[in-house]
Amino acid sequence: MAEAKLKHLSLPSGLLELCALLGAPQESLRGLEQAAQRRGIGSLSPLDPEVLSVFVPPFISNEDSQVAGASCGTLGKGRRRSFRKRREKPKMEHGKGGPGDPKGLDSADISIPGGVDLLALPQLCFPGGVCVASEPKEDQVHFLVLTDICGNRTYGVVAQYYRPLHDEYCFYNGKAHWDAAGCFVPSAVCVVSKFPYYNSLKDCLSCLLTHLKLCKDFEVDNHIKDFAARLSLIPTPPPGPLHLVFNMKPLHVVFPSRADPQSPVIDLDLHLPLLCFSPEKVLQILTCILTEQRIVFFSSNWALLTLIAECFMVYLHPLQWQHTFVPILSAQMLDFIMAPTSFLMGCHLDHFEEVSKEADGLVLIDIDHGSVTCSKSSECDVDIPDIPLLAAQTFVQRVQNLRLHPELHLAHLGSSTDLNEGRARRRAWQQTLNCQIQHSALQLLVGIFRDVKNHVNYEHRVFNSDEFLKTRAAGEQQFYKQVLDTYMFHSFLKARLNRTMDAFAQMDLETQSEEDRISGMLVSPRRPTVQKMASRRSSPLDITHRRMVVSMPDLQDITLPEPLPRNLSLRISDTTSCRSSSGPVLNVAPKSTYIFKIPEVHFPLVSQCVQAYHSDIVSLLSKAMSLLAPDNSLLLARYFYLRGLVQLMRGQLLSALSDFQNLYRTDIRIFPDALVRGMVESMSVPERTQAEQTPELKRLITQVLDKPGEAPKVDDPVKHFELPKKHMQLGDFVKRVQESGIVKDTSVIHRLFDALTVGHQKQIDPETFRDFYNCWKETEAEAQEVSLPLLVMEHLDKNECVYKLSSSVKTSRGVGKIAMTQKRLFLLTEGRPGYVDISTFRDIEEVRSTTSTFFLLRIPTLKIKMASRKEVFEANLKSECDLWHLMVKEMWAGKKLAEEHKDPQYIQQALTNVLLMDAVVGTLRSPGAIYAASKLSYFDKMKMPTAFPMTTAETLKHKISPWVGETAPQAVDVLLYTPGHLDPAEKAEDARPKLWCALSGGKVTVFDASSWTVHQHCFKVGTSKVSCMVMAEQSQVWIGCEDSVIYIINTHSMSCNKQLTDHRSAVTGLAVQDGKKPSEVFSCSLDGTVLAWNVSTLQVTSRFQLPSGGLTSISLHSGHLWCCTGDSIVVLTLQGTFCQELRMDETPSDTRTSFVGFQLFHEEQLWAARVGHSEVYVWSLKDLARPPQTIHCLLLVKRQIWVGGRGLSQGKLKGKIYVIDGQRKTVEKELVAHADTVRTLCSAEDRYVLSGSGGEEGKIAIWQVE
Repeated sequence: MAEAKLKHLSLPSGLLELCALLGAPQESLRGLEQAAQRRGIGSLSPLDPEVLSVFVPPFISNEDSQVAGASCGTLGKGRRRSFRKRREKPKMEHGKGGPGDPKGLDSADISIPGGVDLLALPQLCFPGGVCVASEPKEDQVHFLVLTDICGNRTYGVVAQYYRPLHDEYCFYNGKAHWDAAGCFVPSAVCVVSKFPYYNSLKDCLSCLLTHLKLCKDFEVDNHIKDFAARLSLIPTPPPGPLHLVFNMKPLHVVFPSRADPQSPVIDLDLHLPLLCFSPEKVLQILTCILTEQRIVFFSSNWALLTLIAECFMVYLHPLQWQHTFVPILSAQMLDFIMAPTSFLMGCHLDHFEEVSKEADGLVLIDIDHGSVTCSKSSECDVDIPDIPLLAAQTFVQRVQNLRLHPELHLAHLGSSTDLNEGRARRRAWQQTLNCQIQHSALQLLVGIFRDVKNHVNYEHRVFNSDEFLKTRAAGEQQFYKQVLDTYMFHSFLKARLNRTMDAFAQMDLETQSEEDRISGMLVSPRRPTVQKMASRRSSPLDITHRRMVVSMPDLQDITLPEPLPRNLSLRISDTTSCRSSSGPVLNVAPKSTYIFKIPEVHFPLVSQCVQAYHSDIVSLLSKAMSLLAPDNSLLLARYFYLRGLVQLMRGQLLSALSDFQNLYRTDIRIFPDALVRGMVESMSVPERTQAEQTPELKRLITQVLDKPGEAPKVDDPVKHFELPKKHMQLGDFVKRVQESGIVKDTSVIHRLFDALTVGHQKQIDPETFRDFYNCWKETEAEAQEVSLPLLVMEHLDKNECVYKLSSSVKTSRGVGKIAMTQKRLFLLTEGRPGYVDISTFRDIEEVRSTTSTFFLLRIPTLKIKMASRKEVFEANLKSECDLWHLMVKEMWAGKKLAEEHKDPQYIQQALTNVLLMDAVVGTLRSPGAIYAASKLSYFDKMKMPTAFPMTTAETLKHKISPWVGETAPQAVDVLLYTPGHLDPAEKAEDARPKLWCALSGGKVTVFDASSWTVHQHCFKVGTSKVSCMVMAEQSQVWIGCEDSVIYIINTHSMSCNKQLTDHRSAVTGLAVQDGKKPSEVFSCSLDGTVLAWNVSTLQVTSRFQLPSGGLTSISLHSGHLWCCTGDSIVVLTLQGTFCQELRMDETPSDTRTSFVGFQLFHEEQLWAARVGHSEVYVWSLKDLARPPQTIHCLLLVKRQIWVGGRGLSQGKLKGKIYVIDGQRKTVEKELVAHADTVRTLCSAEDRYVLSGSGGEEGKIAIWQVE
């Protein structure tokens, strides 16, 4: 029963899917020589080809498999579409020999891979027909892309060679020469693979042809079968840096791996299109593909058709062509180009005129002449827009700086006397060039589509295409309008909404400027800053830009944080080292790669030989692993994967499972989920029992079985924002406003709803919403049209933005327009534009709305009194006066709160309120509009809290909001500070200190601690709550979660590729030894398990169990482990030996009181706090038996203990921090930290303490340590 299950296990196929021999049928060759003698070779018509033989793995006979027993059952093929041949059809080779039964083959014996149509294959292998020659021609190779009805692609490499009609030849110098000039007939060998190994399979076929030319006709099939058997036994290399090398004699053939699981296999020369086309033509072709035109490539070289088309597909990765892709059409297939839908096809240059005349609306690309034209006439309906100018110019500049000729690179090297050494040199050069071309193409895509993310709403999966188009220059409109309607862009947009960290997202992150990183704290770009105005003014491309209207989805974050005092930066960052997406970037080196040599395959191919071959691979892999440095987990994971795959082919399920299980701790990205699930389900009861005796395999099996199977994925559509057509209640209104991208904060939208429904039924009609939306966008447009003179910009900070302009009014300081930024009010004078300062919001003392008399008129006037001036500013704002009065007071109140709380978020929230007021007044246009707008005056109406205690104000330095971009605040569960490392080998971003912030649901946000700006937006580690974080080494952050998994983050790539799954319950603590590079990390879980991990190998070095369970935290001190088990603190040696246990003397009513945390104070004391108690207990480490002294998270900083919790402040419960002198045991400071409980504390180099609060506030406070 187990064998039956195992035989039906669908295993990953090797490199080979199918190998076929094709040529002219014997019937057509009869009498060919006589016809050629009568009429001449040139007069003969091309013959029709057909499939002569087909070879499909596996190549072991059923008898051999039965002899081998159950272990060889794993070689059984998966169920595939069968193809039956009858009578004179091609014979099929499956196993040994070709069962050419004239009565037909049983479909159960013959299985043709899906996507391979044997009826069409001859035409594709001989697209020009079988042309008889009077003398032998050179071998020729071309390439195929085959697509099945589901859109899955397979790839073919075809090698044509000529043989005489009769086997009459002799040998000179080791080569075959035919005696007489007769008839030479071409044959073709086609290899089909699931992977586009164009160069590698070309090399393999070249080696095969050297043997085929020397053998008799009846020996050809055996040679091809042996060749196919070799290829079928080569495993597919897993994604990563490990390439496989196989000796095909005389060539060493390299099979490259994918760079990562999302990337394609690249085994072709990516510079070929750059040799055939100018950079401008390359951009034109890319535009045709991006806009999904009907495209036909032409060339007299069949091989170039596929290679050039595939290069363009690689250029556009991760965007993917979604339509018909047939790079080679034979003459009989030319009617395919009449298809009405988008396609990409290719045909011979001889058909150029015919295709151009017969079909219209096509883009014709001539590879041989480097031209791009339209079919029929220039008046065709094909409209090819220009790619965005700045991105195009940058791409052209980079391409022009590439060195496309290997002779220039290899000129200084001596000639290689070894064939394979010379090929290796060329391959290394090509790999570097490919990397540079990919980098340039990817930067082109980032330049084109970078701003897309600023116009999406992730929660509701909405893309506001209209607002995105408004931000594009006039000359770019046509391009984006066409691209945004394509299937390719729609798929790309889904990946953005899914926050996929693909090559595009990674490049976008790496090429952000410092200003973009600061803008990362905002949901999307807002109105242009002064710095951007200046750069746009000086840009030569400015003349191509029309008015740009920027969407402002969430004004609560609208402004950039004010520059922090210099002493707040934990490191001085060099802004000149910031990466930028502009300028040529050619010094891009490919990542290091490694090779693994596949051993020889011995013939005859019987089961014993295959088993020996697999054993050789396992031995070589094991040897390579033993010689590998333990911290080289990237390469180790590839060895584990390959060995697991080969062990599975051998039938060694337990060994294979063990190898695959090791991928969790080496690289989880390449873990084969579906394959492992199939293995587990195919295991017999005895095998399952044996596997579950190993804890790691038991955990793996449990995970696989408990995890639900891959259900059909629901295609979450991407919605385009549309104005509502029905009346909206509050809930629907909240959703609509969030979808529109105006505001995300739910509480702000509730106030907006109240404002728009003042005096009406509590629902909003579609007309009101439309008027509000249009008013909002018009206000944005007006602000965008502001073009500040250089003289004015000199008075403003580079990060200031103009958010509101009044009409031209008379003021006490002249006539002009009042402008409002996030920092100040100023007058933009008329006539000769100039700058007149009114006041910063910080300097305002009073704001009043009054009237002034002008003749018999009383004109509404705004008066602003400043602290630094005796003169009161007056502005005759007339009908705008009441609105400006509300707005200035709100900004003034927001500024006071921002300075009081050291939190620039208040300014951003005030700006949200102010601009919503403006939109509400513009929408309602009624006498009650001002009253309605006052509903949004949140900070001005707020009862100003009593000023912070002086101690709090002096100690608090700054606050940041990690939940920016969410609809509501989120609790800060854990904080971790990691110091910067000034390593010149690292990127500048990696060298900076970072603050790691764990939010709810496994979300982690990373801040640059030198500027407190977002370094990495939220990424997820599982879905459970994060309970602890620690920096294990410079490149690793360990995160323990309640799902019992420890996630390991690579600090350079900011990705989670490793998981430690040895715990059986929630991970509650992580500890490393302070003061030195840790070699071990200790982790604990709620069930009382403590594990010691080797940081390099990620192996468990020791394991021990606390019988009491309830383990909530651990700490390392003086060579001992201190474990908090809730009701006690247990001291253990590092080997797990019990030393001592500390318990509190409990009263009868206090039996359930437990420790919430503890802290070891230097070499002297143990400090601990208990749930529900305000006391802190202190033990002397010299005599732990002595009862503790009585003094809700604890933190040791210098000679102080910082205790976080909750306490009363001004009659309300607030988050508090108590700073206790460790020697005197007295409270030095009582800090009113947050509006909610202080949940976590961490130290930054003993200079700052960072505290995180609960979900009511969800902010991080930064405190100065004395």
